Amino acid sequence: MSIFRRDRVGPGRVSVGEAARRTGHADTRDGADAVLLDVREPHEWQAGHAPRAVHLPLSALAAGAGLAAPAQARPLVVICRSGNRSRQAAELLLARGADAVDVVGGMRDWSAAGLPVVDARGQDGTVA
Repeated sequence: MSIFRRDRVGPGRVSVGEAARRTGHADTRDGADAVLLDVREPHEWQAGHAPRAVHLPLSALAAGAGLAAPAQARPLVVICRSGNRSRQAAELLLARGADAVDVVGGMRDWSAAGLPVVDARGQDGTVA
């Protein structure tokens, strides 16, 4: 049985361009008040993530883990590799009262759009 109710409207979805704008990764910082929350597993995060993103794997979030201080009481733009886990995470966060949207296409589209990706050492990263 799915943990998601089919009669509910799910979280909003945004493009990588909108995600970059909302989180300050675009050329303009207008309206950049949201935190990019990466819900991929640790090995994926270490291979490559957006600079200034906050990491919280979906598995930890589903087990009840709370948000890190920089992500508390702020709008959240949730990202994973392709957009599937981020949608689940955004649904969980909405149920907890957070303001959350997920990114269509995830880090794959983020990287393809030429947006920055760094590894665990701050060097050029890859999307695993």
